[in-house]
Amino acid sequence: MKITVRYFASIREAMGKSSEALETQAATLAQLRDALIARPDSAGEALARGRTLRMALNQVMSDESAALTDGCEVAFFPPVTGG
Repeated sequence: MKITVRYFASIREAMGKSSEALETQAATLAQLRDALIARPDSAGEALARGRTLRMALNQVMSDESAALTDGCEVAFFPPVTGG
């Protein structure tokens, strides 16, 4: 399936891009994250297990069990604090 992945803040800086279109076999956000970590680029460090990050699926905050669908938009970003 084809999806769009967007990266924000420090993750965008580590990835060197703000978004990319991907063809993936991943069925869930967890599987997508693992597939991105396994790539030989900077995704491994930016999205590594043990690093706290937030995920959204079609602009809705989601956990790793969320199912991907063709044409969906996934966003990865670090936790945000503010006052």
